Amino acid sequence: MRLLAGFGVALACTLWSGPAVQAHDHDHERARQALQQGKVLPLRTVLDQVERSQKGQVIKIEFEEDDGHFIYKLRLLHPNGEVSKLKVDAVDGRVLGIRRRGRD
Repeated sequence: MRLLAGFGVALACTLWSGPAVQAHDHDHERARQALQQGKVLPLRTVLDQVERSQKGQVIKIEFEEDDGHFIYKLRLLHPNGEVSKLKVDAVDGRVLGIRRRGRD
């Protein structure tokens, strides 16, 4: 899976050593701290797990904390033009939910 270039660098530089991904500054700082404290998996590990179960290019990544629970939200563009949104547990990489949209 290739990440689309030109999406920023904040979260990607901290959690993953591949191409750039867009993230907000607050996402970056929270993600960096959680990773350093051993609370979450590196983004590359999560992306590797997602690659094994999904086909498509990651076009957006968000990192969120909800009541102490860390989540990666990924948006994938599939070869058929479909877009899916994955909610992934940042602690163990489990896909918690998938929402799919057809081609626009």
